[in-house]
Amino acid sequence: MKTQLSPSLLALALAFAACPGIQAQQAKEYPKPEAMRPGMSEYWTPQPKVVTPGDIKTNTAPSDAIVLFDGKDLSAWMQPDGKDAAWTVKNGVMTVDKSKGDILTRQKFGSCQLHIEWCVPKDIEGESQARGNSGVFLQDTYEVQILDCYGNETYVNGMTGSIYKQTPPLVNAMRKPGEWNVYDIIYTAPVFKEDGTYLYRPFVTVIQNGILLQNHTEILGTTEYIGFPRTVRHGDGPIRLQSHGDPSKPISFRNIWIRPL
Repeated sequence: MKTQLSPSLLALALAFAACPGIQAQQAKEYPKPEAMRPGMSEYWTPQPKVVTPGDIKTNTAPSDAIVLFDGKDLSAWMQPDGKDAAWTVKNGVMTVDKSKGDILTRQKFGSCQLHIEWCVPKDIEGESQARGNSGVFLQDTYEVQILDCYGNETYVNGMTGSIYKQTPPLVNAMRKPGEWNVYDIIYTAPVFKEDGTYLYRPFVTVIQNGILLQNHTEILGTTEYIGFPRTVRHGDGPIRLQSHGDPSKPISFRNIWIRPL
């Protein structure tokens, strides 16, 4: 004999049977993430060291810079053979002596920030590359070109501010002959593999007279006069200033300093 449940008892039995399923469907609650506060993304140490900026009115360098030329002497420089640099120093300015050749810093550098001011003679003559030609060589290997390109055209990867024979400048920012030009160069030295090839090539940013010429430009290799860039493994090297053999009057430099990076 079968027993039938009353409707009320049947509903109650079904409710109890459904309870385990209901509990299983309920999601477990976990603590919610803490509300974000401004201080949670701030840190205070290490504090950057304090560097006193240079004074452009008095041509002083930043307090942490190595002064390479302050208008007094060439004690920071030498000739390629190791002898004392023999360019002319007068009235706070050094002028290329083409009979003496290039000069190099006695100290070697890698990545750096370099400041250098240069001036083409007011009565300069010549054209193309034979007009106020010089250059800044980083690690004694990679040349940033110096040339009088005020109204003077030449091949664009050899004009003022070019990575010589590689990358032209973005613009021509030359001042007139007789006026001072300013280079601010930020250079990242290369890293080499064990086999002597580049792991990372060098990069350079060049600003002339406050105007960007090279924007984190990759240097492909050595800056050759004849031929194409080569890969030559090297370490830190001096800054070289070129005494070019063109027949024009020599250029001058002042206020040179460097900050190793």
